[in-house]
Amino acid sequence: MCGLKNKSYGERLRILGLTALETRRLHGDLIETYKIVHRNEDIDHHQFSEFVSNGHELWGHDLTLFKQYSRLNIRKHFFSQRVIDAWNALPSSVMDATLYGQLADKPTR
Repeated sequence: MCGLKNKSYGERLRILGLTALETRRLHGDLIETYKIVHRNEDIDHHQFSEFVSNGHELWGHDLTLFKQYSRLNIRKHFFSQRVIDAWNALPSSVMDATLYGQLADKPTR
């Protein structure tokens, strides 16, 4: 594409109709987490993370994940740690989706 060389990253994304790499990664991480939590992947979800069991549902959804404390920065960037805050912020309607395709209905190029 001509004329993109002098444009900023955000402008190039807008012109090309793309979303930012960080957004696409997060979207993929959330889809993968959904598949792990709903046992659509051959991964023991207990090794991935633990569910929060607070005894009452005052906040969040039934599939709220517990985020372990990470002293080292390297651990903070592991998949099982970096996705938990975004996962726990999702609305209950996403957790009620029957297919992870409903989570992925927004195309990311």
